[in-house]
Amino acid sequence: MGTFGKTVRDAVYALDAIYGADARDNYTAAQVGKTPAGGYAQFLTNKTALAGATFGLPWNSFWVYADQEQQTQLLALIKLIESAGAKIINNTELPNYQTIVSPTGWNWDYGSTRGRPNESEYTYVKVDFYNNIKSYLSELTNTNIKSLEDIVAYNYANDGSEGGNPWPLGNPAFYSGQDGLLASLDTKGVMDESYYQALSFCQTQTRELGLDAALAQGPSGGKLDALLVPPDVGQSYQIAAQAGYPVVTVPAGVHSASGMPFGLALMQTAWAEDKLVRWASAIEDLQVSSGTQYRRSLPKWRGYLERNVPVVNVYEGSP
Repeated sequence: MGTFGKTVRDAVYALDAIYGADARDNYTAAQVGKTPAGGYAQFLTNKTALAGATFGLPWNSFWVYADQEQQTQLLALIKLIESAGAKIINNTELPNYQTIVSPTGWNWDYGSTRGRPNESEYTYVKVDFYNNIKSYLSELTNTNIKSLEDIVAYNYANDGSEGGNPWPLGNPAFYSGQDGLLASLDTKGVMDESYYQALSFCQTQTRELGLDAALAQGPSGGKLDALLVPPDVGQSYQIAAQAGYPVVTVPAGVHSASGMPFGLALMQTAWAEDKLVRWASAIEDLQVSSGTQYRRSLPKWRGYLERNVPVVNVYEGSP
């Protein structure tokens, strides 16, 4: 889980409040002995820390999928980072990006798209969801819904509000209905050979053969301080999520036509949140102190008076 904040500092305060092992969550046990004593706020810094840092750009892995306006603005910010004393190395690619990075956008069933469901994140995600939601619901005392089967049945019974069926039979807010829940339901939570093959493939390919290999492309074979990527390209954080590796994003620009904001993300290996806090806070300080336009900005409240719901006119005398 991650945190949000108006500044990197605010987000780190929230991170300090939530990190740690939880006896009821076995996933968190892995962090024991790998988190810093005293938390993460101690790693907050300023732009002077950028002097001597080395960052990589996995251009063909992720950057090529960003639109031209976004590339232009993010590269202007990267030039500013260089002016603060950092070194930028281009083409620090994930060696296997052509296998694991979908060229058509975020796709957690990309393995199946290639005809290999045993190499797909979705293969194990839908199994885990079936089992984990059942475990969670089993402890609730204020509902009769105790399983994914119950959820699916409830959605069908309340189709107008819950979107049991795809639009136009269901709710347009749930355009594809409950296709994800149905896919999970089909697995019955069985951890078969395909499940374990997919889990092993995704973790191995995104970790040591993916992000770790890209981070090892520093000067003279050294380690990069982070990979800089456009997180508006969903494949970037998707790969990090499969690996279980941390990512931090700082606001960096706004699309001129749509007004939609985008950021610059920094990626690192496992248990490297301290490094990401250091570099993200340094970049944010550089953005603020330099007065660059490529930084967090106030919202424009575009179209806030628009009414995007259908309005039916009823005329006097109409049936």
